[in-house]
Amino acid sequence: MVAGGLAGLLGGFIFDRWMSAGEFFPLLSGLSDLPSRTSSLTLQFVIAVLMGVIFGLLFQRDVRSYGSSMGWGVGYATLWWFLGPLTIFPLLSRTPLDWSSDSGSAMFGALVGHILYGLILGVSYATIDKIWVRLFIQSDPLNREAHGPGLRVLQSLGWGALAGFAGGVVSSPIMLKTGVLTKVAGVDTSFTNWHGLVLHLLVSALIGMSFGLLFRNESSNLGAGMAWGWLFGLIWWYLGPMTLVPLIGHLIFGAVTAYVFLLLERRYTRWLFLDPRIAMREQRRVRPLGTPAPALWFLVLGLGVLLPILLG
Repeated sequence: MVAGGLAGLLGGFIFDRWMSAGEFFPLLSGLSDLPSRTSSLTLQFVIAVLMGVIFGLLFQRDVRSYGSSMGWGVGYATLWWFLGPLTIFPLLSRTPLDWSSDSGSAMFGALVGHILYGLILGVSYATIDKIWVRLFIQSDPLNREAHGPGLRVLQSLGWGALAGFAGGVVSSPIMLKTGVLTKVAGVDTSFTNWHGLVLHLLVSALIGMSFGLLFRNESSNLGAGMAWGWLFGLIWWYLGPMTLVPLIGHLIFGAVTAYVFLLLERRYTRWLFLDPRIAMREQRRVRPLGTPAPALWFLVLGLGVLLPILLG
């Protein structure tokens, strides 16, 4: 509750400052007009903190890294969109419930706002959780790592860059076929295919580095790794210009990036397993089988792909 509440405070502060600049309050969609801008800001902040507290209660045992925390944040915020703007808030405003596609389309902007807040909440919670672990667990000499955190970060960045480059190579034919390569830097830009390809591969390597930092030790096998990659690609599709790069290109990029990254990660892990003193610790670090992670993949990928198609 404390970690979730702090994450809600931080996430609500960031989200309120961002959304209030455009007078848009997606967490309040479905409510009747409030009397003032101040009351709208206050109520949205309260809802953001409440979401953070409940997030901490529900997902504390399932958050293992920034990547999984972002995934749970997206799924959690999507459910809040169904629960709040489409159900509870209309009831509080004494308006008839309307779960039609037209009503959903009218609140599609609020859905995107919820997803963005879910990402902010997930990153905030993972940050607070890691600070707690670093202060009260890893500071114990008996729990010190065999290698310093700096080496692990550099490894994740290097492996992620190689994996992202491979994902960019595999997804580039789709971008070339759809004519996206010439406008890879935005709809107002125009490159030749070769210049666009070079920029695309460079950006792919940078995005792959973020995958390495966010999703290391999340996959126990190649199938799980590709599922996290699909989720990663979907998140980037929401964060980037949704109508520019095809969704299928993002999903292919994410899957290939995760696959190559996991091959590199497992190669290094097999070397660590040669030392029995380190083997058990490394096995505990990786997400085990039998967790709710497959439910997260199914929910977020299913809703994340279908809702923009049906409502966008």
